[in-house]
Amino acid sequence: MPQRQGRQTLWLTNHPVISASAGVVGKKEGEGPLGKEFDKVFDDAHLGKDSWEKAESAIHRSAVELALHKAQKRKDDVDLLLAGDLLNQCIGTTFGVMDFGIPFAGLYGACSTMALSLAMAAVLVDSGAAGCAVASTSSHFCSAEKQFRLPLEYGGQRPPQAQWTATAAGAAVLETGREGVDVESVTFGRITDYGVTDANNMGAAMAPAAAGTIADRLTQTGESPDDFDLILTGDLGVVGSKLLLELLKQEHGVDIHRQHADCGIMLFDLDRQDVNSGGSGCGCSGAVVCTNIVRRLRHGELKRVLFVGTGALLSAVSARQGESIPCIAHGVVLKTQVK
Repeated sequence: MPQRQGRQTLWLTNHPVISASAGVVGKKEGEGPLGKEFDKVFDDAHLGKDSWEKAESAIHRSAVELALHKAQKRKDDVDLLLAGDLLNQCIGTTFGVMDFGIPFAGLYGACSTMALSLAMAAVLVDSGAAGCAVASTSSHFCSAEKQFRLPLEYGGQRPPQAQWTATAAGAAVLETGREGVDVESVTFGRITDYGVTDANNMGAAMAPAAAGTIADRLTQTGESPDDFDLILTGDLGVVGSKLLLELLKQEHGVDIHRQHADCGIMLFDLDRQDVNSGGSGCGCSGAVVCTNIVRRLRHGELKRVLFVGTGALLSAVSARQGESIPCIAHGVVLKTQVK
């Protein structure tokens, strides 16, 4: 059973593992520095569908199918699928996985959804409530732009602080008693709101939530940044990452500059690809963690990683009403399996 430490952190005692995972991306993401890491790269952003939303559903479905195939699992072997995306009522996920017939828990954590779904799945597997669970998420540049900003046909200019929503999906199979990557512990975040209202500056809005969760984790567990090979955020981009480092140092006296990396910066070549401050979207950290990070942990290149997924809890309605942008960040510690 999970053991609580402090108010937010749970240590998982039955060693749930990511036994298999998969990440799929679109053409632009496949042209980035991690292009060869992904299980599949789709050259057609439509995926042969007649809407961007249907294309995102197909991407999400592909990631789950690939992860199950790699884990040698049938759909009937899965007790629960925990997943979500950025679209209203999580329709990208719903229409992508509904034919699987797997018991389903829809989650909304915005760009923190990969961390949230991993955390929830790991706790359920650790407690015995699920023998096998799948955590997954997705995003699509075109469906997100259509919902949150302006249709692509408008041709609006993107400000420098804006991020590029990744066309991507990630999925992980969690169970016990298998080889894989250990999910050691999870830290659930608190809603943070610093009054940012610019929907084009997600990094500035989310950085305080990431700083709060990291500081809460370290305070409650007595750990230091040196206890991790990597403290990975997803996805703050360049602007948000700089703010994160400053906030941690000024408000909490914590320096993570040697350990920190960000999925939104890792996914794209910021000098060569026109993505402004970097990548974002549920699928950004989903695809990066489920491929590059899991691989490096499996091979021992990394021993212990604190993955902090960050999410902006706005909607198209709240943004247009001038509301500020509340944010959340959830932490999941992944470690190389001890054999």
